[in-house]
Amino acid sequence: MRHKTFSRRTAWLSSCAWLLAGAAIAGPLHLNDKGYYETPGVNVLIFSNHYDGLFADAKISGVELIHHGERTASNGDVRLSPTPGQWDPSGQFVDRKVDAATGTITATLKYPDYDFSYQIVSKPQGDGVEVSVVLDKPLPKALEGRAGFNLEFLPVVYFHKSYLVDGKPGLFPRYPSSDMQVEPDARYAPQTGPDTRPLPIATGKSFVLAPEDAAERVSVSSDADISLYDGRNQAQNGWYVLRSMLPAGKTGAVLTWTVTPNAIPNWVRKPVIGHSQLGYVPDQQKVAVIELDPNDKPAATATLLKINADGSETPVLSGDAKPWGHYLRYDYRTFDFSSVKEPGLYEIAYEGQKTLSFRIDPNIYADAWHATNDVYFPVAMDHMFVQEAYRVWHGDSHRDDARQAPPNNEHLDLYGSGPTTDTKYKPFEHIPGLNVGGWFDAGDFDIRTQSQYAVVQSLVQSWDDYHLTRDDTAIDETRRHVMMHVPDGKPDILQQIEHGTIQLVAQFDAVGHAINGIIAPDLTQYPHLGDAVTKTDGLIYDPSLGPDEVKDGRSGVKDDRWAFTNLSTPLNYGSAAALAGAARALKGFDDPLATKALGIAEKVWDDEHSHAPNLFRHGNVTGGDLDIEELSAAVELLQTTHDPKYVKAIEDLWPKIEPKFMFNAQWIAQAAPFMPADFMTKVRAATIAYKARADAMTAKNPYGVPITEGGWAGNGAIINFALTNAALHKLFPDVIDKEMVYRGLDYLYGAHPGSDISFVSAVGTRSKEIAYGNNRADFTFIAGGVVPGELIIKPDFPENHDDWPFFWGENEYVIPEGAYYIQLVNAANALK
Repeated sequence: MRHKTFSRRTAWLSSCAWLLAGAAIAGPLHLNDKGYYETPGVNVLIFSNHYDGLFADAKISGVELIHHGERTASNGDVRLSPTPGQWDPSGQFVDRKVDAATGTITATLKYPDYDFSYQIVSKPQGDGVEVSVVLDKPLPKALEGRAGFNLEFLPVVYFHKSYLVDGKPGLFPRYPSSDMQVEPDARYAPQTGPDTRPLPIATGKSFVLAPEDAAERVSVSSDADISLYDGRNQAQNGWYVLRSMLPAGKTGAVLTWTVTPNAIPNWVRKPVIGHSQLGYVPDQQKVAVIELDPNDKPAATATLLKINADGSETPVLSGDAKPWGHYLRYDYRTFDFSSVKEPGLYEIAYEGQKTLSFRIDPNIYADAWHATNDVYFPVAMDHMFVQEAYRVWHGDSHRDDARQAPPNNEHLDLYGSGPTTDTKYKPFEHIPGLNVGGWFDAGDFDIRTQSQYAVVQSLVQSWDDYHLTRDDTAIDETRRHVMMHVPDGKPDILQQIEHGTIQLVAQFDAVGHAINGIIAPDLTQYPHLGDAVTKTDGLIYDPSLGPDEVKDGRSGVKDDRWAFTNLSTPLNYGSAAALAGAARALKGFDDPLATKALGIAEKVWDDEHSHAPNLFRHGNVTGGDLDIEELSAAVELLQTTHDPKYVKAIEDLWPKIEPKFMFNAQWIAQAAPFMPADFMTKVRAATIAYKARADAMTAKNPYGVPITEGGWAGNGAIINFALTNAALHKLFPDVIDKEMVYRGLDYLYGAHPGSDISFVSAVGTRSKEIAYGNNRADFTFIAGGVVPGELIIKPDFPENHDDWPFFWGENEYVIPEGAYYIQLVNAANALK
């Protein structure tokens, strides 16, 4: 789905004047100083990005193509299957060498399990790039007939497009429907059936993709056979794949392709007018950030238009589009319209373009969190039947939670167990009582404890600070039933705090400590898409029953999720912090649960201080930094109990946490009302130092926020940056300006690189409407979910696909960001 103001294909071609506006012309690809091949409209990356060994489905590796402003091909590499998935083996990156004199890039990779090393060597060839697979030794026998060179093409780019293979026409399938075959000696799994592989759609020596579309046309040719496959037959996130097999018994350049992406002469990317799709309060700074192709000849001015009731537009401000400088691959200008404060509907016009409408309104943030509260969090609730009017989002899922994960187990999604289970339960034994409360962590269905307690803590803080009494959801924990858009006389925030607390308490009741989490045991269940209630049968597994036998509420189906239960002191502290905060919020709402939660939190604090910390670590599911987790527990216990021993604990922790101040300032701000004056003097000094560091970080880009460049995009860091600023602004408004809060929301709502889309689904005029929720196979969204945002594809390409949901590093909702977003919007609303 592309909005008319950001369509970069057919709409762009319709304007001859626009195509002639740039000074650049298409020409042969050449190696630039950033280490990739380019000509206006085309970039070819050769292992500028590579996999780190965790997941091989991120589609960010190997040979990649950025074609007229959009990354359309990736994963060009030697692979062992025609359409490899997330957990299929991939080559281990060794090194990459660039010869600037010849324009040659050489990447070396290996498959250690097969004692197989190879090189991908590329060089410019006419208007394209020649890519060769070079072997020092012949292909190992075990890989003959298995290893081939693949290049994957993004399906949504080629929907409704054709191809030519050796001159013969074909049409890209809109929905996967190509032939399949069952693998020899295939394993059979009840949930997925036997192992299969797709057969080629077409085979030839030369392919032309999208010959009818100058913006997407790519030619691939070789002396070897090239086959086209559709990876979506095996997984919804699969791509179209071109593949040639590596020959046996040969060395040297055993396979060579010529890849020639078409470049439109004089192509220049249209400007992106980054602004808040939600709008602005009258008194905040209002700065649009205009992103420009370096070959553009930008206009010097931009105009703010007010939209009148009769549809006419009145220019209210015409001002300088001031040059900012260069960031990543683009040039930037800024348009400051802060002087306009009159409420109303507005647009920004620049270089013949206009944004969609946005508001200036003093109450702009008052309801911006409602979709997250009313839709996203109810949909994320595990162990509940969730209904929205005529629609059932999911049934009462995972009533059969959970079986004890075995020791020394390396799970497929960051979970793992140590040499013992740290519980009384035998491996695979049912652990009673875990089938209550909690939320689906992300676009999948696991309960990650670290996420659970982060959400509870954030929701408690929102309750403490803003007393959010909105009631739009009926939640019945006894019936395990949720009705959206149905008030039940109870504040939704308290009911969500209760729901998360129930799961955290259940863990302590079951095993005596916080557990790492609960997740599907293997790949037959983990990739499940659809109604969560169908992931398991909801009946506790009984090994004495046959696979089709049901008796006394138990079944012989071994589909129950696993609980990973290793003891971790940071995880215990984090859970204790959430439980102490929940006790405060739930007092007078659910007194028995509040009392129990506080009792557990105090016991954890005392127990953990009676012995050395347990620092079991695995993946990202065993708690955060020990000192910060301990600090969070001390702060929450202090706020709830007012016991001076927690004041002393915070003071004792200060030498450890001061160097990490930017990561724990929110906790310090919460503790401030209870701390002595001399302590707050230290905090003020740390805040001043933080401000200097923050200013240095945010000066690196035109958006005024810290933009991360890892494999998971940075909205979470930006939200927490803004929350830290909100907390410190309340303490020291003379040091931290409120604009440092607003900038975080402006970024979320559209003032960011790459596009002007709002990263909060259904919030703002144009928002993320194709995202990585558990409904991603339907190419849709969950209102109020917050996606990770703009991913920086190395070395310099900002990307957030708004048409392909399966980029999890850009588009996957996670529950902590939802809770933090509610907190941030209300912090901004309180600033006015």
